[in-house]
Amino acid sequence: MLENEVITMRTGSEPATARSPLRMRLWLSLWGMAWALFGLVAFALNGRPGWAAACAVVLLLAVVDLCVITYRMRQGSHYQPGRDVPPYEPDHGDGRSHGPGPGTDGGRADGAPGGRTNPP
Repeated sequence: MLENEVITMRTGSEPATARSPLRMRLWLSLWGMAWALFGLVAFALNGRPGWAAACAVVLLLAVVDLCVITYRMRQGSHYQPGRDVPPYEPDHGDGRSHGPGPGTDGGRADGAPGGRTNPP
C-alpha cells in the first residue's frame, strides 16, 4: 500500500445516505426508447431495413429495461441495516478471505472436518 493511500472505515451511515440509481436508469431508458423509436421510423422510411432492425432491437431492450425498472421501483425500499449494525472493515484487495476467522470450526481442537479426531 502506498503511503499517500487512505483507506477509510465505513461510517455505518451508507445505507441511510445511499441513493438508488433506478430513477437515473428510468430517464436513460426513456431517452434510449425515444431515440430508438425515431431511428426505427427514420430508417424504415428511408428503406434501410438492417438499421431499422437494429433500432428495433435497441427499442425492445429499452422497453424491457423500463419494465424491470418500474417493477423494482414499485417494490419499494428493501431492508437496510440500522444504526445498531456495526460498520465492517473494507476490502483490502490483497486476496485475504473474508470468511469466518480462526476458532470457528465448531470447537474442534485440531480443526479436522467430518467430526473425527486424528489419532495421536
